[in-house]
Amino acid sequence: MLKDLNGQVMKLPFYARASLILVGIFVFITMLCLGKAIIVPLLLALILSILFSIVVDYLVDRKMDRVFAIALTVVVAVTIGALLALWIGSKMNLLINALPVLIEKLDLLQAQVVSWLSENFGVSTKKANYWINEVRSDLMSLSGESIGNTLAGLVKVGVILVLVPVYIFLILFYQPIIIDFIHRAIGNHHEKDVSIVLSQTRSVLKGYFAGLLIELVIVAVLNTIGFWILGIEFALLIGIIGAVLNLIPYLGGLIMLGLSMFMTLLTKEDPVFALYAALLFFGIQLIDNNFLVPKIVASKVKVNALVAIVVVIAGGAMWGIPGMFMAIPLTAIIKVIFDRIKPLEPWGFLLGDTMPPMVRIKLKKKAKV
Repeated sequence: MLKDLNGQVMKLPFYARASLILVGIFVFITMLCLGKAIIVPLLLALILSILFSIVVDYLVDRKMDRVFAIALTVVVAVTIGALLALWIGSKMNLLINALPVLIEKLDLLQAQVVSWLSENFGVSTKKANYWINEVRSDLMSLSGESIGNTLAGLVKVGVILVLVPVYIFLILFYQPIIIDFIHRAIGNHHEKDVSIVLSQTRSVLKGYFAGLLIELVIVAVLNTIGFWILGIEFALLIGIIGAVLNLIPYLGGLIMLGLSMFMTLLTKEDPVFALYAALLFFGIQLIDNNFLVPKIVASKVKVNALVAIVVVIAGGAMWGIPGMFMAIPLTAIIKVIFDRIKPLEPWGFLLGDTMPPMVRIKLKKKAKV
């Protein structure tokens, strides 16, 4: 609140308030981007700790020591994650061993593409081969240049994989202090609202991730069966990768479409199988978007599609792939908070998917002179 020399409250004009808000938003987003290395592991650990607290509370209710219950939950979760990573790594190793054969098929595919361009568009064989070879050489040089970045990225991922379990353990251990701090910071007169927000946040995350797990399993099974029927190699690996990519709303499906068609072209001699793979993809997406997501996932998180797309893209721009995965649950938590704060209720309504009655805007007619 600004005051003049006489002690009177100064009311800033609209353009000044808007400028301050825009500058504040810019500074906040910049801080989020610059603090990625600290913020991403901490937020990921916070989200997972809220989920794991359900298991910890269950074990504590069964007379298990709280510290032992937290340690057991974290160790089991880390073990399951490590086993899944080792299994996927072993399957990826089979794909790497098959690279020479895939490169030969890629050369054959290039010859077919060149022949098709020459027959249908009159492009000379020499020029078409030159264009494709240029693209392939650029990709190879880009891959070579990115080896150092990849190694650096692996180091960062390793650090995150070590930090996240430690953060989870500490957040769960100090959970009573954190909750008591929130109550003290908000004040006793908002104690009921704080309890409701914490309870709803826990319930929303529990339902959302349970729905995602069910969706992941069903989509992986459908992908694998479909690719297996088409006779595509590495059907199980592609099916699981596609299901994981599908967890990224709206964008993961497009990546999966390109990956499945490309692998089909490399592993099948007849290009028509790429069309079959695309039809299979659209069929599974039809089931996913019209049954799995509305009934299993979206029913737990009341965030509209427009907001979901924007936050996923924004999360990817700020924090990469982890930001894409965390965008929806973080938005759901923000909506729960907004819905309980009177001045922010309109923003919570804007984030939601509750459709009000259509309001038609009527323009006033100019009075006749």
